[in-house]
Amino acid sequence: MSACLQTIQDYALRSIGIGERLLPREGFTLCEQVTLIGSGMIWNVYFGVLSLIAGFFLATGLAVAKNAQSRWLHKPAEWFIFLFRGSPLFIQFFFAYFLFLSLKGVHPFFAPFTAAWLGALVVLFLNTAAYSAEIFHGALRSVPRGDIEAADAYGLSGWTRFRRITWPTTLRLAWPAYTNEAIFLFHATTLVFFSGFPAWQQRGDALYYASYFADKTFNPFVPYPILAGFFILFTLIIITLFGLVNTRLNRHLPQQTRQRLRLRINLIR
Repeated sequence: MSACLQTIQDYALRSIGIGERLLPREGFTLCEQVTLIGSGMIWNVYFGVLSLIAGFFLATGLAVAKNAQSRWLHKPAEWFIFLFRGSPLFIQFFFAYFLFLSLKGVHPFFAPFTAAWLGALVVLFLNTAAYSAEIFHGALRSVPRGDIEAADAYGLSGWTRFRRITWPTTLRLAWPAYTNEAIFLFHATTLVFFSGFPAWQQRGDALYYASYFADKTFNPFVPYPILAGFFILFTLIIITLFGLVNTRLNRHLPQQTRQRLRLRINLIR
């Protein structure tokens, strides 16, 4: 027990540069594998949470723009969504890394974008914004016409109608599908350190450490189930948190008509 506590103290925050710098070389214990893979989850949470928060606001703007009458608004939004939904995420990482690498030679401002913590975050943010925008746009077009007519009857129009009627209804309709997008995005964070973006000083995400142990021990049946266990745990956390929000969004509806969260398996991103 004392040896495991020492391992946790040495490696629990290694992925962010705190603690022991050198990775274990031999005699890998279960505690070392769980601790280091758990340490790598810090990066997965970082990428998932920040890109989801930023992507939510961009997705809102894209959905509204795509629903607009003006071609100058809905055409750029349509092409942005098509570009990021139509190409694989791994390829987006690849091209983004070499784009930032080229821009780094033009101006030092772009130097941080060649690192995973910022460059990969930008790619994930744009990718989830495109997927979420399509979800929000579909929900926006599904807002009952009667709700809009009732708002007009009460004298609500423009921004007031959108803020108090249209957007809350859109969120309520879109939230189950958006919950799935949040889960898929969190799983997609495993691609970061296997794309062009390098892991600085052997500090990577959970899959990075799981692959390290699988290569060193020639036994993938220990580190990968540990990795899967961490992702299942965090998926349950996402479902719980988003479920609470879903309950809040549907609190005014009768129990039998409330939208329920339904998880759908996404075979490819």
